Amino acid sequence: QVQLVESGGGLVQPGGSLTLSCAASGFPFRDYAMTWYRQAPGKERELVALITNTGGSTTYSDSVKGRFTISRDNAKNTVYLQMNSLKLEDTAVYYCKAQFIVRAYWGQGTQVTVSS
Repeated sequence: QVQLVESGGGLVQPGGSLTLSCAASGFPFRDYAMTWYRQAPGKERELVALITNTGGSTTYSDSVKGRFTISRDNAKNTVYLQMNSLKLEDTAVYYCKAQFIVRAYWGQGTQVTVSS
């Protein structure tokens, strides 16, 4: 049974930090590229960050570049998103996605709210 379980979301003040985790099971995690997406109310889901299966390459959206860091631990089947200098506009539900060629799995999402 494939599972992707995000955690670490919550309420944080502007300028604060959070680290999201996504724990995977039920598929060969080390073969899959991992991506964090987010979806704010009334907006389309957007890609935030991507990491290749080995962790050797990462990609970020312009809106988070320099503030967020994606990483993975293939021994723990977990991908992380370190979020620093959070802004009000970072408020969204954050989802992790696993992808191998055309096969993709999604997590259920975790809410991040940036508010003073």
